[in-house]
Amino acid sequence: MYLRPDEVARVLETSGFERDYIDDKAYGYRRGEYYVYVNREARFGRTALVIHPAMKERSERFAEPTASFRSSDAYKNFPLDVSSENETYYGICHGFSSRQILASYLDNVFR
Repeated sequence: MYLRPDEVARVLETSGFERDYIDDKAYGYRRGEYYVYVNREARFGRTALVIHPAMKERSERFAEPTASFRSSDAYKNFPLDVSSENETYYGICHGFSSRQILASYLDNVFR
């Protein structure tokens, strides 16, 4: 079982990320030069954390993505999905089973 989006948001906040974007689909969080989204539509948490595609290789050393990518018009700090007919942005999805695992992932990937 994965952490729900609200649980992921709490861990981000305790890990030094600041929320600067809110809509029905996502929360946006910034820490320094890094930006991540919490997918609010991830009911079971499998795709709750969405990271920038440029972070994929670095991230894979610490956790496997739970989905190859997710696109949304809400992810404005990420690149455009060129395969989409609409103007949507995309990121790489992750889900975590515990707060400790997520906090460790954040510390290692977003130093």
